[in-house]
Amino acid sequence: MKTYQGAIVGYGGMGRHHNVNILKTDRVRYVGVYDIDPARMELALSDGIARAYASLEEVLADDSLDFILCATPNNFHKDISIAALRAGKAVICEKPVTMNSGELAEIMAVQKETGKLFTVHQNRRADTDYLIIKEAIASGKLGNINEIESRVTGSRGIPEGWRQYAVAGGGMMLDWGVHLLDQIVQLFPDETVTSVYCDMYHVAYDECDDGFKLIMKTSGGRNALVEVGTSHYVPTPRWFCFGDRGAITVTDWNCNGKMIYATKHEVTFEEEIIHTKAGPTKTMGPRAKDTVEEVVLNADDYPHSDYDIYYRNFAEVLDGTAAPRVLPEEAMRVMKLMEAAFESDRTGETIKTNI
Repeated sequence: MKTYQGAIVGYGGMGRHHNVNILKTDRVRYVGVYDIDPARMELALSDGIARAYASLEEVLADDSLDFILCATPNNFHKDISIAALRAGKAVICEKPVTMNSGELAEIMAVQKETGKLFTVHQNRRADTDYLIIKEAIASGKLGNINEIESRVTGSRGIPEGWRQYAVAGGGMMLDWGVHLLDQIVQLFPDETVTSVYCDMYHVAYDECDDGFKLIMKTSGGRNALVEVGTSHYVPTPRWFCFGDRGAITVTDWNCNGKMIYATKHEVTFEEEIIHTKAGPTKTMGPRAKDTVEEVVLNADDYPHSDYDIYYRNFAEVLDGTAAPRVLPEEAMRVMKLMEAAFESDRTGETIKTNI
């Protein structure tokens, strides 16, 4: 079977991650690199890449290359992707795919014109914590899902470099929101998002959002809360997911957590009042233990995040035997959701959508 050869354009953190940490399949190899920083190209050569190109034009003129990876700052994605497609190359583009939906529409038009493959590296569809939530929902044990919460928080601010600048597509919505929104809509692919409300944080950075809280509703009557924060000194759970028969929480990246679900749907309120430090309560008292099952999550029961599944699929698409794991239309949906979030933050209003 053919081994496909590619070049990395932009050998920063993510470009190097593809070459050093992700790529394991014997169907795809990175043989070239181009970066505007000579030191990054020297690093790529020391990492085992065979050739450093003198220019992007030299990359695109190399007929031995089947594809390129565009791993530059976000504001360069559109022009590089279009040039590569027109040069007869397939393209893997890092996320977020472009600065806005209009730029993505331009790429999609050129993809249609050239017939070449264009796909986006939404690698966090392979995250173990996400797959645990997906499996729990699919199991039916939680019943009908009415609420889901997805959070990524830290306390070190925005990483140094282009992510701090709006002109380069910086900020946490484009950096992390693109992943978290993609995960949510993939959980409920047959539903549309009917409204978006978003409040963006500017705790330490005026130019770019250093966090946000977003609430969206789906046509299936579900509520989703997505939050990213870079000034949170106490970590928050990665996931909460609530159904009418159970709930699951994944507390951290190591996939600790638990799932609780009802074994008996009927609920009997006991006569006695539950007394807590906050005072008496009856409504919020716990269910009787014989009506629920609790399962403590064991990370060893689940596989580690398999990012290389993306490359195995990529090779099969180039073979003509599979459909792309990530479609441009799916990236467009997420881009439009992020645009609705920016508009909501700007106006302070809930944006009605049909996305």
